[in-house]
Amino acid sequence: MKAAGQSVRARLRDGVAASDPGLLRLAAGLRTVGAIALTITVLGLLGSDVTHLVAGAMAAMVATFAIREKQRGQQAVTLALGLPVALASVTLGAVLSSRVVGGDAFFVVLIFCAVYGRRFGDRGTALGLIGFQTYFLSLFVGVAVSGLPELYGVLGIAFASSALVRFVLVPETPAGILERLREAFRARLAQLVSAQVDLLDAGPDELEKALEDVRDGTARLHETAMMIQGRLEEGTADKATARLLQRRIADAEIAAERLGLLLLTARSAERADTLTMHLPGAPVPAGTPLPERDEATATLRRDLDALRMLVLRPVSENGTALSHVRNRLIGYRDEDNLPAAPTVVQDVFRGVGEAARAVLGLRIALGGAQDESDDTPATARSREELDAEDAAIDAGEDEDREDDEATGLRRPTTRAAVQVAVGSSLAIVGGEFLSSQRWYWAVLTCWIVFINTASTGEILVKGYRRLVGTVLGVVAGIVLAGLVGQHTWTAFALVLVFVFAMFYTAPLSYTLMSFFVTAALGLLYTLLHTYTFSVLVLRVEETALGAACGIVAAAFVLPVHTHRRTNDLLVTVLDRLGDVTETAVDQLSGGPPVDLLDQARDLDQALADLRAATQPLTHPVTPLRARRDTARYVVALLESCAYHARSLAATAELLPTHPSIAADPRLRRAGRRIAHNIGAIAARLADEQAPVEIETGPSIASLLEPDVPGSPRYGRITDRVLRHLQRLDETVAGLARPLGVPVAEPRR
Repeated sequence: MKAAGQSVRARLRDGVAASDPGLLRLAAGLRTVGAIALTITVLGLLGSDVTHLVAGAMAAMVATFAIREKQRGQQAVTLALGLPVALASVTLGAVLSSRVVGGDAFFVVLIFCAVYGRRFGDRGTALGLIGFQTYFLSLFVGVAVSGLPELYGVLGIAFASSALVRFVLVPETPAGILERLREAFRARLAQLVSAQVDLLDAGPDELEKALEDVRDGTARLHETAMMIQGRLEEGTADKATARLLQRRIADAEIAAERLGLLLLTARSAERADTLTMHLPGAPVPAGTPLPERDEATATLRRDLDALRMLVLRPVSENGTALSHVRNRLIGYRDEDNLPAAPTVVQDVFRGVGEAARAVLGLRIALGGAQDESDDTPATARSREELDAEDAAIDAGEDEDREDDEATGLRRPTTRAAVQVAVGSSLAIVGGEFLSSQRWYWAVLTCWIVFINTASTGEILVKGYRRLVGTVLGVVAGIVLAGLVGQHTWTAFALVLVFVFAMFYTAPLSYTLMSFFVTAALGLLYTLLHTYTFSVLVLRVEETALGAACGIVAAAFVLPVHTHRRTNDLLVTVLDRLGDVTETAVDQLSGGPPVDLLDQARDLDQALADLRAATQPLTHPVTPLRARRDTARYVVALLESCAYHARSLAATAELLPTHPSIAADPRLRRAGRRIAHNIGAIAARLADEQAPVEIETGPSIASLLEPDVPGSPRYGRITDRVLRHLQRLDETVAGLARPLGVPVAEPRR
């Protein structure tokens, strides 16, 4: 019973870790709710009225969610600077409340400065948020000059409560966040292996669903790897440790994705295309499940379950049984240990061996030395390879990169500040016509739709989602106000629940976040005794107006059209893809070693930015169906390219330590054509009149033919490296058609 209880707790812990990597959403919700609860508790004990309770709750929420720095010292400085900013903002709000023109003009200036402050990093963004939101607070609760001394005390208590919760009650350190992200990576890796087992067993009617689960699992694993990448610098003791963990995470991610491709190939009539793993709705390769009673299939199923178990076992756990499983799986890296089976099934066993070796490296990187007493020769050889890689990691200084930054109105922060100032001015005018008392709701919506957006399409989608969430929240607010409107503390308890849900769901769904915000505001209106059905209807009208003003400003004031932004980001992705590919091929051809994994992660980040920017094009309600399909297809092709580039980069970095992988000058020919084609596509996107063409020619797979008949399968250059190059060459060429780049006639 005790063992069963521990197993259930372990599964629950792994499930939570996988659903919320690093527990970042949970911590954000708990910190915000804790700060609000502590603030209203202190104010309640001091006998404050409901108005000050509401003001304190809003101030505590702002003081908590605005802080974005990763280091605790920087967070403390920003929080300390935020208090005088908040005091000045509410003071001006109270002084200017009776001066309509002056107050409106100052509000627009404040909005401009708050958005412009983003160019100064997280601290500038936080102080801008605090200044804007506390000015909004003064309008919401109707602060008068005579009430400022009491409000100053409320703000002081709110900021102190936020600091206490952040640094004492719900503390977070970069090292702690990184540790939880690593656990999330292991949990998601195990989930991906489980999905791959389902893919192995899926019948013809279940194959599409199983393949979609593998796609989702692969994307979630990659998302976690990127989150770890963003925390390595702050969460590790030195650069050598950061680079070691980065290497092991990359190895495990690549090995897991390759294993999925090999499984799909093993049960298909032909070799699976990488695009199938990245394009939602891609045709499922024809094939049938592997034979149930076949000995090799049964062994494969058993070993995939064993691999999942190996991933989930705590890194500190050792023992004979665990060593036996690890040794058996790693043994598949040797040809002599492969079971008798068709070649495509043997390839899957090789993939299991490579994945087990990557898991071994991950366990060593996360937990230190492992028990070596039961190692087989294959496992001992893998350890030696890992040790050699560790020794080769250079902890030298990273190269400083200087990006050309636009100036003046071309700078994104300046352009956004001008746009939101114009949109807010329109929202103020229109909002005054709707309500002379609550016009600021339109301004708030206009402000919010500009946060974390960079194109007209993104603002349109965000405004639409906020309006839908607001309408649903109004309905919930009406129901809840009737149920708990006369019970102050019950209403505050529900507000805390909604605030937690708002922060927990914010990264997942903007519509859900808007729903919880509006429902909470409905309860706050009830507490202020200003609740009526007409007030909540006005909230919807002001939200629609604010979204419309934001869209108009984005469309006509220094506009950045979605097409232009996606093109710019697409060029960035291609440039970084070209850098990774050229450098990896050069190193595989005998060139000097370069930090390839950092370049590969830069490519991944650029691709993530492009994926986010194409959301307006791929949104389900978009009327441009052909354009939506093209955007999805191009992003899927680029994700396939990124996978092959990551694999090449990881392999190239193994050259100094692995005798089975040696430099081969023949690869430069293949790399030259790929680099030319990437550059041609980027040039055509930058200038539609550029006289460029895609080159085609002999298949790179021809390099798989050994120079000497009878050479072993793994010679100086593995066929895996060459297949990655072949797939990369085909995928880059595949970008030509949807992007309108002409293809040259093959040379004879």
